[in-house]
Amino acid sequence: MKFHYDAYTKSGDHKSGTIEAAEQKEAEDSLRKRGLLVTSISAQSDTKSTTTAKHAHSNAAAQNKSRIPVKVVADFARELSVLVATGTPIIDAIEAIESQCPQENFKTVLARLRTRLEEGDSLADAMTAQVKVFGHVFCALVAAGETSGNLDAMLNRVAKLLRQEAKIRANIAGAMLYPALLSFVSVVVLGLMLGVVLPRFAGLFESLDSPLPATTKFLMALSNLMLGYWWALIPAFAVAVGGAVMWVRSPKGTATVERASLKLPVLGPTVRSIQTARIFRVLGLLLESKVPILESIELTQRSVSNTLYKTMLERAEDAVTIGEPVSNALASGSLIVPSAIEAVRNGERSGRMGPVMVQLADHLDEENETVIKSISSIVEPVIMIALGLMVGFVAISMFLPLFDLTASAGGH
Repeated sequence: MKFHYDAYTKSGDHKSGTIEAAEQKEAEDSLRKRGLLVTSISAQSDTKSTTTAKHAHSNAAAQNKSRIPVKVVADFARELSVLVATGTPIIDAIEAIESQCPQENFKTVLARLRTRLEEGDSLADAMTAQVKVFGHVFCALVAAGETSGNLDAMLNRVAKLLRQEAKIRANIAGAMLYPALLSFVSVVVLGLMLGVVLPRFAGLFESLDSPLPATTKFLMALSNLMLGYWWALIPAFAVAVGGAVMWVRSPKGTATVERASLKLPVLGPTVRSIQTARIFRVLGLLLESKVPILESIELTQRSVSNTLYKTMLERAEDAVTIGEPVSNALASGSLIVPSAIEAVRNGERSGRMGPVMVQLADHLDEENETVIKSISSIVEPVIMIALGLMVGFVAISMFLPLFDLTASAGGH
């Protein structure tokens, strides 16, 4: 919904315009965080607003069907930045990108974006209507770029931010891919040995007139359980996995997993460093773009998925509201790297908190990339060793009765 407002700045200048918000209170809060004193505000109910609401509803339905990858949005920001820098009108630029877009879902998003621009909306307002695709930070930086006249520079900053985020996700996914594949192979190998190989030895073991070792009895019982009750084990496994996934996605399960991940010996510091780098990059970029600090913290909070860090940013917003420095709020807990807090404190004193945060994020991302590769290189041989030990245990357990029989025959 759009609201028309009249307000005054702290210097006494009169400002009026429109703002997009779900309700009037949210619009007033957003204007207040921009440093404006609102004198009047009212909802717009013209045909254009009705059309906008219909667009927003259809956008939400479309966005729920398919998630747009971060890399696609980053490529869009980079291409739009180049076109805007060359003087291409914004509608023509988006139409050109739309015509070359290979992904149908994002092509539909661009078509809706172009339609709103043709109706007279600003780029920031048009993107805010599809905020689930572009994100709150992207929309805020575009609004800052339109206000300052540096839209191409802001789009370039957004492109760098999103490309860095996509790179981090790709590094984490790549580091997890090979260990996950080895784990899957281990489960398949164990299943084949218990379900196919071991039953072929069952008749031979029964013909032996000697007691079986404990490990062989255990594997035989496990094999019989798999073969006799596979019809119950498969649904039980599916239900267990489904229940675990649902619990992890629940608020309580998510919070438990997040707290546990921060306490792990090697993974904990890495997770903390990755979250610190992301928060500092977003917050620093917003501050560099002259976005008010309260609004910057709020937008950063919306871009963070970890509930522990969301709570930390809420405390930071409350602290700044009452006049306390941001560094004090970030230091209350063990979520932020201590060296980073000291750097932020120095940035506050020098008035360069934005650039300092961006530099810290670059430094932390470089370290995190090295750590992720190191962890992956350590995990891979560990899984290989575990797979070898598992196969060796099963093989020895199968052949141990034969060795005992041979030894007995040789003794006689």
